[in-house]
Amino acid sequence: MLGFVGLDDREESAYRALVGVGAAAAPELARRLGAAEDEIAVALRRLERRGLAAPSPGRPERYVAAPPAVALGALLSQRRHELDQVELAVSALAREYRVGAADMAAHDLMEVVTGREGVRHRFEQLQLGAREEVLAMVTARPMAVTGRENTAEERAVERGVSYRVVVERGMLDRPGGLLELSAALGRDEQVRLVDSVPSKLVVADRSVALVPLTGGSASAVPSALVVHASGLLEALVGLFESVWEQARPVRLEGGTAEVSDPEGPDDTDLRILSLLLAGLTDSSVAKQLDLGLRTVQRRVKRLMDLAAVSTRMQLGWHAYERGWVHRQQPAQSDEALRGPEVGVRDPSHTRPLTRSAD
Repeated sequence: MLGFVGLDDREESAYRALVGVGAAAAPELARRLGAAEDEIAVALRRLERRGLAAPSPGRPERYVAAPPAVALGALLSQRRHELDQVELAVSALAREYRVGAADMAAHDLMEVVTGREGVRHRFEQLQLGAREEVLAMVTARPMAVTGRENTAEERAVERGVSYRVVVERGMLDRPGGLLELSAALGRDEQVRLVDSVPSKLVVADRSVALVPLTGGSASAVPSALVVHASGLLEALVGLFESVWEQARPVRLEGGTAEVSDPEGPDDTDLRILSLLLAGLTDSSVAKQLDLGLRTVQRRVKRLMDLAAVSTRMQLGWHAYERGWVHRQQPAQSDEALRGPEVGVRDPSHTRPLTRSAD
């Protein structure tokens, strides 16, 4: 954990042990940690140079741990400053790249990557570098990275990057296909299903794309084309959007993949709507439905896009107009006491989902 501030594993374990006992000599720490005495002695001298430990007054063979908040705080501030400098350098390089991109030759706008490891590295790099959105088309046969191996996807989603993925139906028939789909849906990615996609494709922030050059042959050496901002990249984004429009949203029911209606909300959307119309905040809705706050906000944004509205007040009206919600009239004797109730239609059309508007 403390490797971020420059400590190796031996230094970190020695410092933690020293904090626990207050003061100790190298032989004592070595016995406590089950390590060689000379290794601990070296670690203590390094901790001393970093300001994390100091010889005890009157007993120089014993070391005393420096207060973590002070000593580690200083190292952390230094790392933050270094990261700020790196960020400034990256921003400057990005500006230079944008200025020079207009004058780039055609061959500079594309890059060929060969070999499984090279393709894998570029695939992960695109996702980890994305800031807002990743578009992807997935075929039944992976080229270099399977869904279970794609750890960069989970890390990108945790940073707030949204994913829109079109999956080829045959992908669900391969071993682990349903598990990969379930994991993607669990991360609240938007996933749609088609019978076949024209090609594998990954696009990050609509600024760079990765498309394979080799076919699905197991004997072929994987190779891919990295496409930067250009007319070709715009064509690839247009291809994705065309396939996305033809695809159908997918969800898992009883261990099988089912296609849902792309024009309407699912049952989770309807429950979110019912609670919002009842006056709950996004945070309260998230707690009530055991969802993440970002998940609730993303679903509300999707509902606003479906309704083609820009405010939540408009969303409430359009939800009523489209039949997503309805007002239920309570019995006359109870109306004065309870006020109106807001309901949403159940996707199965078998029961209303209601929440008091009080």
